[in-house]
Amino acid sequence: MVSILRFKTRTLAILILLLFLPGAAVAAPPGVTADAAILMDVETGQVYYAKKHMRRADPASLTKIMTAVVALENGNPGDVVTVGGGAASVSMGSIIDLRKGEKITLGELLKAALVCSANDSTVAIAEHVGGNHARFIKMMNTKAAALGMFGTSFKNTNGYHDPNHYTTAYDLAVLTKYALGHPRFNELVQTRETTMYWVEPPKREEKLRNSNRLLFGRYEGIDGVKTGTTPMAGNCLIASATQEGRRLIAVALHSDDRYEDCIRMFDYGFKVIKPVRVAGAGEKIAGAAVSGGILPEVEAVAEKDLEVRIDPDDLPNLERNVEVSGTLPAPLKKGQKLGEAAFSLRGQELGRVSLVAGRDVPRTGWHRQLWDKAFD
Repeated sequence: MVSILRFKTRTLAILILLLFLPGAAVAAPPGVTADAAILMDVETGQVYYAKKHMRRADPASLTKIMTAVVALENGNPGDVVTVGGGAASVSMGSIIDLRKGEKITLGELLKAALVCSANDSTVAIAEHVGGNHARFIKMMNTKAAALGMFGTSFKNTNGYHDPNHYTTAYDLAVLTKYALGHPRFNELVQTRETTMYWVEPPKREEKLRNSNRLLFGRYEGIDGVKTGTTPMAGNCLIASATQEGRRLIAVALHSDDRYEDCIRMFDYGFKVIKPVRVAGAGEKIAGAAVSGGILPEVEAVAEKDLEVRIDPDDLPNLERNVEVSGTLPAPLKKGQKLGEAAFSLRGQELGRVSLVAGRDVPRTGWHRQLWDKAFD
């Protein structure tokens, strides 16, 4: 049997310690103009800030992140692609003016899709990798489901408006976190300027400049990712930044100022969110009942230190859920696992630590056991 204790941690000592940590700050969450936004840690997936992050939205060219993922996982960048009529007929938005019959490698098409957001390149990618555009769209939706992007539906490869083409800020953060694990994707989304080359005609080339203005020195540590703009979607941006070994993803959808929105979120994540020790090795967290032992209860202590990253203002809202086994038969050994303690904030688990016996609990002698049974 498992007993579960739920309570909000309101530890004055932790709060006082936190306020005197070097560089500690207490600040309100960032004010963003975007209709929907989210700030996520790339390593842990922890969400530090969210605004209508589960609401359905038009992703515009942020769609191309999934296009690139599917192409990287199902195609070979060295493949030579013959441009078909579908790709050559694309004329809306950013294009690289692909012409039917031209030959270009899949890797160069990915470069165009991610650096300058070329709409015609994504159609050429889909027709080559999927065999046809429709099959590639199915591959995109299958991948979305596999990643847990349950608020997403793709109908094209480039983000043209379609009432059934939608996603959420949360899903886009999940997708981007995954995509950054691909070295080539990671490299392209932080490329400021480059040149793409055709196989045929052999001397054709095109200079590309990234549309993400944050890459050009507007904020320390920017290393991606992608812009998106359509009349329906408005101005959208997924940005990433790394400082002191931590990489964060900021998503801003339908924003009045997408660059400042992401900068505000990064400032919040890097300057306000702080590591807080919520459990110390050997600290008593709970107690566990013992039967047949010299003690009726044993301390359940943290096996090791546990830190979580949190806004100091949110400390009173941190919840500690303790799970310890029911009555345990003696003997118990010091360090024996008794359960776990999980720390969460607004339903999001931030970390957990094993709880172990704080001391040995030997059995009572045979005469004491008989006495207890006789007068139980």
